[in-house]
Amino acid sequence: MATITHLSETTPQLSIEELLAGFHPSYRFGEVSFNTYHPDPNQPSQTEAVAKLQAFADSVGKNNSGSFLSKLFGKKKETKNGIYLDGGFGVGKTHLLASLWHAAPGRKAFGTFVEYTNLVGALSFRQTVDVLSQYSLVCIDEFELDDPGDTVLMSRLMRELSDAGVKLAATSNTLPGALGEGRFAAVDFQREIKTLSEQFEVHRVEGEDFRHRGLPEAPKPLDDEKIEEFAQQRYPDKTLAVDDFAQLVSHLSKVHPSRYRQLISEADVLVLHNVDTITDQAIALRFVVLADRLYDKDVPIVASGKPFSELFTPEMMAGGYQKKYFRAVSRLTALAREGQIGEAAL
Repeated sequence: MATITHLSETTPQLSIEELLAGFHPSYRFGEVSFNTYHPDPNQPSQTEAVAKLQAFADSVGKNNSGSFLSKLFGKKKETKNGIYLDGGFGVGKTHLLASLWHAAPGRKAFGTFVEYTNLVGALSFRQTVDVLSQYSLVCIDEFELDDPGDTVLMSRLMRELSDAGVKLAATSNTLPGALGEGRFAAVDFQREIKTLSEQFEVHRVEGEDFRHRGLPEAPKPLDDEKIEEFAQQRYPDKTLAVDDFAQLVSHLSKVHPSRYRQLISEADVLVLHNVDTITDQAIALRFVVLADRLYDKDVPIVASGKPFSELFTPEMMAGGYQKKYFRAVSRLTALAREGQIGEAAL
């Protein structure tokens, strides 16, 4: 018999320690290693990436002569304190970054770019710096700047962590010197962008970019009166989070995004009544975070209402946050296909 719960009635409270405990690779990359990454023999940059990251892992926890202070006083910079993997979707950058996290010694953090900005929002900038400065390695997956505030924030955070001797590793499909292009007046923030790019040695990971596949086809929404029965029959021994879409969206505005991982911690399956298009950008961006956490945990979705391909307005899908919205729609659709037709979300 399935257990029923409701996300819209859940308000997680986390200590700083519990919040930081979530900064590790998701279950999808919980046991990966450099040995489980299989480079394409036709793409030597993938093999080179493994070698560079293995060497970088060996350097974690060791004194780095290339810090900001040494540059300030004119000492020769031997190595950079960070490594940055640039490449298209589907070339294994997250696999490699998680492998680095597993291989490196000491205390370390692994999270997406937005998880770090949310961490600052939950703790304050100074407390975040103080806490992460005690780590030997900070990994930032899906590094992307969508607005000037994030540019300045992450520039300061990376600089101060580097000054403290923390090793930095990041992935993105945008070169660090080009972060922010096409989203805001990047020319006004060149100093911050330049500071960010100076923290990293850049390695381009070549390979087939899976963006050409487009969005997966959304499954046909189910009859609203039948979705709970459908979910209970398909997942009889699981915990189902059953929520009205409008109520869940409203609840998300009252829960800090840094707590969304804990919000869904007890849910095995999400059952959503009456999915509708989100027209408010602030709410839409919160739902993007929820989509990422659901995907990380591989929570199948059973839904009625509109398909997830219609979750965001056309203006949102074509605007400055389009990468975020595209990723969210892709992931939610994959989880819906898993929940409704049994296709594993990859």
